[in-house]
Amino acid sequence: MDNQRIVVNISLIRERVQDEGEGVGMLTTLRDARAVSCGGKATALAVLAREGLPVPDGFVIPFAAHRIARSEADLPVNHELRDALTRHLARMGDPPVAVRSSAANEDTAGGSAAGRYESVLAVRGVPAVAEAVRTCWASSSSARVAGYGNHVHGDATDGGPDMAVLVQRLVDADVSGVMFNPACPEGRARIEASWGLGPSVAGGTVTPDTYEIATDGGLRRIVARKTTRWDRDSCGVIVRDVPEKQQTLPALDAATAAALAGFGRRIADVFGQPQDIEWAIEDGKVWILQARPITAPTPSLAPKILASGDEPLIGTAGSHGTVSGIARVLRGPSDFPRVQPGDIAICEYTDPAWTPLFRHAAALVTETGGVLSHAAIVAREHGIPAVLGVLQATTRIQDGIRITVNGTDGTVIISPGTSP
Repeated sequence: MDNQRIVVNISLIRERVQDEGEGVGMLTTLRDARAVSCGGKATALAVLAREGLPVPDGFVIPFAAHRIARSEADLPVNHELRDALTRHLARMGDPPVAVRSSAANEDTAGGSAAGRYESVLAVRGVPAVAEAVRTCWASSSSARVAGYGNHVHGDATDGGPDMAVLVQRLVDADVSGVMFNPACPEGRARIEASWGLGPSVAGGTVTPDTYEIATDGGLRRIVARKTTRWDRDSCGVIVRDVPEKQQTLPALDAATAAALAGFGRRIADVFGQPQDIEWAIEDGKVWILQARPITAPTPSLAPKILASGDEPLIGTAGSHGTVSGIARVLRGPSDFPRVQPGDIAICEYTDPAWTPLFRHAAALVTETGGVLSHAAIVAREHGIPAVLGVLQATTRIQDGIRITVNGTDGTVIISPGTSP
């Protein structure tokens, strides 16, 4: 072994020993996670678990393991880590688990990195979990992460940030969603909810029900048509059609929405500031899956009709501001080169692969999704207007026409007399 390799290995060992000196070791139980070695997502959940809030049990693979793995080209899960996974999964009873990123720069007050890193749901057994860990590690250095870091944080780390990996018992959710606490005591908590597992709401693949709950218990509700849901099956996660009769039923009753708002207030008190919270309900029990600082304010719930002779298209106000520009109807990342600075992106929904789009588009319009989805959060962090959940936007808005997007009011106006 050459001298340079010896120096690298000694450095990695020193870092790992430092982590072990803090009681972390190769793996740590979730309740014992600390930010210095396990990242923001895992640490926030550890704090909540220690406070007695309902957090699914699990464990964390700390930064040290990622540092060791990325000294090799293919990010191997070595024998020591694989043995540790075997022991910890066995202690949990080898259930289906969620394998989730907990990066050093994730879930911070300066930037959420919402949807930038990978999560793998409904995996079971050591080989599948080890592969999911590698997937999370690899996402640390993806191109979309570098682009997000350059814009939101002002820089990017060579090789990507340190990545811890959180492994938790999967909640087989009947209903799930996202909740934002109010920014002031007299404000309203905002909840978005839909059927099945959480990625449909967080990822914006469905337009969810929306609830606003006042401190006195007053409730405002908008029930959406929720046509699809994510569920676990024997092969992992699948997308199912929601039965027609269930599509327009409210995902939450008033008592459950009020109970969630109560959890939100308690979590905000723990951290001393409003929180962006992911939650799930299984067999009537609420579980808290994530909590992070809110990075940008959301527009109000009810859209305001503009004082104009033009009939606007109505959606959910997702990110403040008004922009006029040329509409670009996009079917996927292969269409990104068509977007010029100042154009407005029109799409069914966005996923993490669409991150580069936010550096060029002047505004965003989607057919599905809510104000608490990853697309809306990232649009707010980039400071571009967004309107979500505009029914059939990709067919009602022609490519190449001029439109005006009002992300504060949740409206889209097609300029008169324009044509592609």
